[in-house]
Amino acid sequence: MSDTMILTPGALDLAGLRHFVAHAPAIRLDDETEQRLRAAARSVDRIVAGGAAVYGVNTGFGKLAKTRIPDGKLRDLQRNLVLSHAAGIGKPMPETVVRLILLLKANGLARGYSGVRFEIVQLLLDMLDHGVIPMIPEKGSVGASGDLAPLAHLSAVVIGEGEAFYKGERMAGAEALARAGLAPIDLGPKEGLALLNGTQASTALALAALFDAETLLQSALITGALTLDAARGTDAPFDPRLHALRGQKGQIDCAAVYRALMAGSAIRASHEIDDERVQDPYCLRCQPQVMGAALDSLRHAAGVLLIEANAVSDNPIHFPDTDEMISGGNFHAEPVAIAADLMAIAISEIGAIAERRLALLVDPSMSGLPPFLVDDSGVNSGFMIAQVTAAALASENKTLAHPASIDSLPTSANQEDHVSMATFAARRLGDINDNVRCILGIEYLAAVQGLDFLAPLTSSAPLVAAATLLRGEVPFYAQDRLFTPDMEAANALIRSGALTARVSALIALPSLDPA
Repeated sequence: MSDTMILTPGALDLAGLRHFVAHAPAIRLDDETEQRLRAAARSVDRIVAGGAAVYGVNTGFGKLAKTRIPDGKLRDLQRNLVLSHAAGIGKPMPETVVRLILLLKANGLARGYSGVRFEIVQLLLDMLDHGVIPMIPEKGSVGASGDLAPLAHLSAVVIGEGEAFYKGERMAGAEALARAGLAPIDLGPKEGLALLNGTQASTALALAALFDAETLLQSALITGALTLDAARGTDAPFDPRLHALRGQKGQIDCAAVYRALMAGSAIRASHEIDDERVQDPYCLRCQPQVMGAALDSLRHAAGVLLIEANAVSDNPIHFPDTDEMISGGNFHAEPVAIAADLMAIAISEIGAIAERRLALLVDPSMSGLPPFLVDDSGVNSGFMIAQVTAAALASENKTLAHPASIDSLPTSANQEDHVSMATFAARRLGDINDNVRCILGIEYLAAVQGLDFLAPLTSSAPLVAAATLLRGEVPFYAQDRLFTPDMEAANALIRSGALTARVSALIALPSLDPA
């Protein structure tokens, strides 16, 4: 662990979550949380002793909510709930996502409105710190009543069941805990339900995709400017007066980035006078409008997801000051589902316009560059099929971006008759991000190849820095060679953040953090 992060329940911010994903700090609860949770646990004891029927405490679940459970079986009720609901299927969720789920679940429970003991929250954080990563299958949640199956697989490890990863090895949950020097917990009234009810899985999936998308958007601004200069386009459409008159913040921010990226380009200066072209195609000219809309959409989604990351989203909600438990619907993940759908559209559009820029570059009638960006074309095919790959991925994203939140299938014998599909809505964002990263990687290769053809004219300092970074990994495409390794190298520079880091040392790139 490189550092320590103090968790004040309900106060996570975007910068802290981004840091958690990137650096995996140790997590410590603030000083007030233990006292608050112990007081809440005493309230649950009083509610149970009072004998009133309380959903999930001394009743069955879902359609079985009218079934009263005798006091002697209350602990069995919680354990059986976890075991029966651990019904997910598919590949394990990535470790980064599962770590986020653990953090978000601990954060929500630690606010003190879920009726769990301090020891439950502490064990979740101990699992994080000791590297006990529950094996959570990626499929099986409809996003209401919360992410039941995924969170049940997490909860199974808490009670010494299920499976987990420890130091890269998959094993029984009890063994993973033991190797880490931790012990499972016997669940008390309400605790099993509190653990597996909530939106933390879908929210974690969406947050992980959001941070990836932030890097993709920043990278696309850079590759788009590289393409503009390689195609000898004009930066006149980035005039701040144009964008101020429309007033869209993301558009204004992106136009400013394009101006900074292009400033000082000798290529641009070489065709400012006597250029017979009046206007560039939309994929060049309308970049601030398209990328700005994507930026605004991702910022909106970031706000929704940050609220959800701090939310109490289980059911029933416990109010310890008045010894009440009130059944509601905070587990319904519709906010996450709609935010994820918006993200899917925004990210797909980043890839769609990038593919059009790439198509322009390989077309000599549009770019003025050699056909398919290679000498001796005909003998060499150059970037011909790389552009086909980008087109295939952009087209695939059209299907992946279809809204998931508008779908619903009733579950639990029609008791849970409208569901959000948030978990799938968030999970498919990973595939969309992967596709867009590859499209941008190909554009990166093509744009730098185009700039090389314009030598000895040079681009701006930020764009030269971006091109030099790539040329350190991928040589000029002088004749046909195996193309995939070049694509993988370009993708790696985008995925790692190396490209954005190199350019952001020279100019400011937009973020998703609140202004």
